[in-house]
Amino acid sequence: MKTALRLGLLIIAFWPGVPAFAEDKNLEDRLKQVEEELRQYRAAAKQSQDHERRDGASTASNEPGIGSLPEVGRDLRTSTAAPLSFGSSGSGRLVYAKPFVAAPKAIVGGYMDIQYRSHRKGVMETGDYNAIRNNEGVTNGFDQQRFVPFIYADITEHLKFASEMEIEHGIRGAGEIEISLEFAHLDYLVSEPFNIRAGILLIPIGKFNLLHDSPLNDLTDRPLVSQFIIPSTMSETGAGFYGTFYPGATGKLDYELYVTTGPCGYNPTGEPRINEETGTKNSRQRKCENTADGLDINNGKAVSGRVAFSPVLGIEVAGSGYFGNSSPSSYNPLSITAIDWTLQKGPFEIIGEAAWAYARGNSRAIAGNTFNSIAPGTILTGINTFNPLAAPPQRMQGFYIQGNYHFMPSFLTALSPKRFGEGSTFTAVIRYDQVNLNRDNRGENQGQLEQISFGLNYRPVEDAVFKISYQYMPKAFNPNSGQRIHDSALVVSAATYF
Repeated sequence: MKTALRLGLLIIAFWPGVPAFAEDKNLEDRLKQVEEELRQYRAAAKQSQDHERRDGASTASNEPGIGSLPEVGRDLRTSTAAPLSFGSSGSGRLVYAKPFVAAPKAIVGGYMDIQYRSHRKGVMETGDYNAIRNNEGVTNGFDQQRFVPFIYADITEHLKFASEMEIEHGIRGAGEIEISLEFAHLDYLVSEPFNIRAGILLIPIGKFNLLHDSPLNDLTDRPLVSQFIIPSTMSETGAGFYGTFYPGATGKLDYELYVTTGPCGYNPTGEPRINEETGTKNSRQRKCENTADGLDINNGKAVSGRVAFSPVLGIEVAGSGYFGNSSPSSYNPLSITAIDWTLQKGPFEIIGEAAWAYARGNSRAIAGNTFNSIAPGTILTGINTFNPLAAPPQRMQGFYIQGNYHFMPSFLTALSPKRFGEGSTFTAVIRYDQVNLNRDNRGENQGQLEQISFGLNYRPVEDAVFKISYQYMPKAFNPNSGQRIHDSALVVSAATYF
């Protein structure tokens, strides 16, 4: 049909010239030329039809992934092609027969940060070289602390996928680099008030554990309470629900509720992992000993949840909690409760968080311990504490409060509208941090940390930031000497989404 139409159009195009041909003495030669052109056109049309027929047969093949390999990633699979299954046939091309190759749905992004810090004391760790330096760390250095790729996907209108992989200190050796999935979960969207989530989940304790990305934060270092009481980033494998309600004309109520694997509060020898040096950091599931493979160390599960209420835009107050057994051989639950708040008014912002942790029985030996072979219930004097006469911590608490002021000087906008125009801003920051990692040891201040931070940052766009801050630390810790010290530091960093 297509060939006949093309021939007809060609004849019509030549038809006006036929009378002129009749008067031309070279008419016979010109008619032969037209016949030759028609013959060549028929041959080209037949060849094109043959190609279309072969391509159609290839597209309709029941063997997935067949075709020119460079084109496989661009050609959409037709409705007649068989879906990939264990019944599919093929060889090396099967690796290209994935559904996302024909119809990509995933979005790849992430963030990174880099920092330089200079301390008054040698608190920065130097690994095995500490022995050479008489257990004294270095005072300053660069570190690309985090490189974090994200993968998000809309599988269907109601089925979503989200994941985040964190690579910390990527330039370091294999024994020091940390690579882990911060979260990776499927969401099935039922309605705004009720949705289902399953996978590796961010535990909803406090707000910072949910929004901890470096480009979001106006200071380089995370709050102390979010490092030692709520060990951000804290995530566990499990499932649960989340949703949003709208009480009143301007109110909003968000909630999350999950059941997860639970904490890992003890080494395989029975030694507590919660201590005065690192707080609850090492009780996170991903920090568990390799022998546990990140799985549950007992038959118990943890429950966590957060409820956040916003009466009007710019104000949010939330309460959250976490509870789960941390022992493999006894009932020693770890509970963490927290409140957080956000108050915004024009260029001013006040945010903060307070948390309390209770590691029940963390100060006593559990059944089946082998690290000291003492009877269960015996107080572990001098273990995981800086005071040799004290017991490991059970109760901890901490908080931070932070004030932000966003501004842009008009003279900078006039000087360079492209660099300091719409979308760019400066932020002045002040934050006060305090934690106590052993409230049971009331006669000593060994578990206390205190810090005041003054900062200024510049955002050329909202998703990228350059930061500088000064930290005054009247109560700090030197991991190289194992002592509480007085310290201060200058920290410069940059972070961006990509």
